[in-house]
Amino acid sequence: MPSGKAVAGALDPLMKDKALGPERSAVVIDAATGERVYGKGAGESLTPASTTKIATAVAALSAAGADHRITTKTVIEPDAKKGPDAKKVVLVGGGDPTLTARKDGPYTESAASLRELAQDTARALKDRDADKVTLSYDTSLYPGPAQHPIGPNENLTLVSALMADEGRLDDSASGPAPRSGDPAGDAAKKFAEFLKDEGIETEKEPRPAKASARAKSLARVESPPLSSLVERMLTHSDNDIAEALARQTAVAAKEPASFKGASKAIDAQLKKAGLPLKGTKFADGSGLDRADRISASLLAALLDRAADPKHPELRSTVTGLPVAGFTGTLVDRYPKDSPGTGVVRAKTGTLTGVNTLAGTVVDADGRLLVFAFMTTGTTDPKAAQAALDGMASAVAGCGCR
Repeated sequence: MPSGKAVAGALDPLMKDKALGPERSAVVIDAATGERVYGKGAGESLTPASTTKIATAVAALSAAGADHRITTKTVIEPDAKKGPDAKKVVLVGGGDPTLTARKDGPYTESAASLRELAQDTARALKDRDADKVTLSYDTSLYPGPAQHPIGPNENLTLVSALMADEGRLDDSASGPAPRSGDPAGDAAKKFAEFLKDEGIETEKEPRPAKASARAKSLARVESPPLSSLVERMLTHSDNDIAEALARQTAVAAKEPASFKGASKAIDAQLKKAGLPLKGTKFADGSGLDRADRISASLLAALLDRAADPKHPELRSTVTGLPVAGFTGTLVDRYPKDSPGTGVVRAKTGTLTGVNTLAGTVVDADGRLLVFAFMTTGTTDPKAAQAALDGMASAVAGCGCR
C-alpha cells in the first residue's frame, strides 16, 4: 500500500504553487483498499465545473442501469373522423440527445437514427393504407424550463426530450457549436422530410402535442446503452448528454425530469450509496452552473466506487475518463515525456477562475490510485491546468511505498 508520507512528499510542494489560486483541495485514495493516503481540504465544497459529470454518471448508472437505452418513438392517435385528419402521428421524445439525423459522422453507426425511425414509421403507415398524415411532437417527458441557468450558450442546447444531433447547427459532434433555438421543432421538421422521402406526406408544419394514453405504437429506435453515453459524455465533456443523463436519473427515481427534479434525484441516489455529501449542491448535471458545490472527498469516493469490482455497473465512469496525452479533453495537455502520459485518466473541469482534475493514475509501483484536485480563484487557466497535470504526473512517477 502507498505510504501517506511518501505521497505527501510528492504533492505538498506542488500544492503551494500560486497558479492554483487561493482555494485548493486534494485527495488521493488507494483503489485496492479504499484507504485515503493523502488529503488537504478534502471536505471543503468548491465549484467543481465539469467534474460534476462524474457524479451525474454514477447517479444515472445506479438509478437507470448501465444497459438502459433511451427510446424515441412514433405513435398514431385513434380518431373517429373520416378524411385527411384521421391519421394523426406523434413523434415522442424520450430524452436521447444523441439521436441523429445524419448519414455520416463519428457516432452515427451506434446512435439511434431519426431517418431509420421515419423509414419504419412509413412502412407501418403504409400497412394502414395511409400516405398523408398530420404530424406533431411530444416533449412532455421534460417539464420545467428548457434553458440552462447560464442562458444561451454554444456549450449546450436547450434541454429537451426531443432533439437531433444535440441541436448542433454544424457538422460537429463535440465541443462548442452554434445551437438550435428550437431543437424539438427542428427535429420534427427533419423527421417530416424523411417521411416525405418515404412517400408519406405531412399536412402543415409539425406542432407540439402530447400523445394520449390511447395512442398505438408505430415504430421506435433506441439509443446506445447508458454505459456508452457515459463514456462519450466524460471523454468529450459533453454537456448535452450530461443534462440528459441527469433527467434520466430523475425519470428512474420518479421525480420531475427538470433541473430541480434531476438535482434532487442525483443527491438522493448518491446518498443511498453512502457517499460523503456534506456541503454538496447539484444545480445541474453538467457543471456549467457555478452554484454547484462538490468536495474533493466526494469526487474521489465516486471514482473509487466506480473502480471497485463490486460495482461493475459503474465501470464506464472510469473507462470514459480521458487518457492523458491521447483522448478527449486531455489529448493536448500532457507532453510525451511526462510520467503521467498514458497512465493518468481524468475528468477535467474548467470555468473562469475554476480548474479541477479528478481521475485515476497508476503509480511507479503499478498501484492504481484515485485522485481529485480542485482549485478556485485561479487567474491563469493554462498555468493552473499545468499545475494540476503536474500533480497527477507526480503521483504517476511516485514510488510511494
